[in-house]
Amino acid sequence: MHLEDIAARIARQSDLSVECREFLRVPAISAGLYRLKKGEKDPQTPHRQDEIYYVIKGRGQFTVGGETASVGPGAFLYVARMVEHRFHDIEEDIDILVLFSPAEVA
Repeated sequence: MHLEDIAARIARQSDLSVECREFLRVPAISAGLYRLKKGEKDPQTPHRQDEIYYVIKGRGQFTVGGETASVGPGAFLYVARMVEHRFHDIEEDIDILVLFSPAEVA
């Protein structure tokens, strides 16, 4: 599976209000493409699963557990379950690969 294929499949989904589009789900893990536009507010709240984020493109800030860092392409971020976190001050539209383990509960 290639990023272009994932993005094309996501573009065909009808609910455009959902920021994170899941493209893989098995009991142990789920994966999605999370997209935020420049200046957009990240609405997420803590999850019951551990998460890994990989920034594919774009730039902004990321705060987890009270620590803030600048993020851009290639940034690899880990968030433990139930820890407050969010992307903010989005400078460029940002695409992020997100992995949940175990699979995110819908």
